[in-house]
Amino acid sequence: MSLIHKTAAELGRLVASREASAVEVTQAHLDRIAEVDSKVSAFLHVDAERALEQARTVDERIANGDRLGPLAGVPIAHKDIFTTDDMPTTAGSKILEGWRPPYDATVTRRLREAGLIILGKTNLDEFAMGSSTENSAYGPSHNPWDLSRIPGGSSGGSSAAVASFQAPLSTGTDTGGSIRQPAAVTGIVGMKPTYGGSSRYGLIAFASSLDTPGPFARNVLDAALLQEAFSGHDEFDSTSIDAPVPPVVEAARQGDVAGLRIGVVKEFGGEGYQPGVLARFHETVDLLESLGAKVVEVSCPTFGYALPAYYLIAPSECSSNLARFDAMRYGLRVGDDGTRSAEEVMALTRAAGFGPEVKRRIMLGTYALSSGYYDAYYGQAQKVRTLISRDFEAAFHQVDVLISPTTPTTAFPIGERADDPMAMYLADLCTIPSNLAGNAAISVPCGLADEDGLPVGLQIMAPVLGDDRCYRVGAAVEKAFTDRWGGPLLSKAPAL
Repeated sequence: MSLIHKTAAELGRLVASREASAVEVTQAHLDRIAEVDSKVSAFLHVDAERALEQARTVDERIANGDRLGPLAGVPIAHKDIFTTDDMPTTAGSKILEGWRPPYDATVTRRLREAGLIILGKTNLDEFAMGSSTENSAYGPSHNPWDLSRIPGGSSGGSSAAVASFQAPLSTGTDTGGSIRQPAAVTGIVGMKPTYGGSSRYGLIAFASSLDTPGPFARNVLDAALLQEAFSGHDEFDSTSIDAPVPPVVEAARQGDVAGLRIGVVKEFGGEGYQPGVLARFHETVDLLESLGAKVVEVSCPTFGYALPAYYLIAPSECSSNLARFDAMRYGLRVGDDGTRSAEEVMALTRAAGFGPEVKRRIMLGTYALSSGYYDAYYGQAQKVRTLISRDFEAAFHQVDVLISPTTPTTAFPIGERADDPMAMYLADLCTIPSNLAGNAAISVPCGLADEDGLPVGLQIMAPVLGDDRCYRVGAAVEKAFTDRWGGPLLSKAPAL
């Protein structure tokens, strides 16, 4: 098996034992990027020279007898919404084109401290606003299963990089499903940790009460190892939870559901769901029962209001957060010829620098927060958010985890929903409640849809700080299906 097809855990062991060098592992992935990324467009920036330099440092430390973490020497693709002081950070927007931050995000710093090799920065929907990566100012990424289809969003570049074997691991952010949905449609694992469990410091904000950094990987254990590497309390993030990281790696190694109570969310299914998605989901329910879990149906009636509530709360926060891009301090500046006022330069810059979806959400949010409408829209949405949290609390008194399809359909063709925002937003129908409540949720592959042969994801939701439950159930599903399929789901993907 070539180096690019090995798991992150295997690569870490090979580097630690000096059976393979970090330089060899890194070069193999850089070669893969050179081979396929012209088709996939997962990366916005690749820094081969610096990556190899980092790899040489890891090899030297191992040769000197230093004990490093389990992912030392393993390459990673980094979503271009985390600041990096040695690479540009654009958030997929023209308004930040070429901007080089003066500091690293906490997630970036912890990746470096763990010895991971950052290959480059991945594509995303502009400021993480989208479900397809079509809103990137630098063009869409492509799904490695079918290059004419979307790889999900907003973290589509990160999911595509992992699914196309350009990196064994990648980072993403999940505001309304932007890790889980891309993972589902590309046949990989994507985890949204408990809100506050991973630091937002240095993450360019979209919606501050929702944004959550998390891992992508090709298997459950690798995702757990990555989450453990960059999670934990951060004094630079006022919303960071001062509590130990849940035992996610131990749970991923355990992978046993015997005796667990698993709830099927009644509201997630039926009309609007692709038949092949529902077929794979029901097969997975049967599988969990065969593994010894007790499966029951659970009703969460307010989940049906999550989508409209989210599209008032998230745009409201985005309209506030994006006010900082004013052409005065950093980034793009348009029309500054000495004859225009600061207000005119600001207006011209924002008109040229922001894309249509970002402008749409800024306007929605500004309206929802405006005098006379705040209580009717934003205030009501926050009340719905509270009710959704209560539904989760009630459900978790009955069961240990909840499950549903991750997304109602498989990957749709690029361009199919570009002019229909509501159809695009529906891609996050199942994922948004966990963002509003702040609890943990993961997507793991559960097969291919009959209609199109494309991947289907299973979503597993756990209580706040119950991240380990997601990994425990996910690992059990992964092992059972890997045995049934005779290998990982990605082994069935058409070769690029």
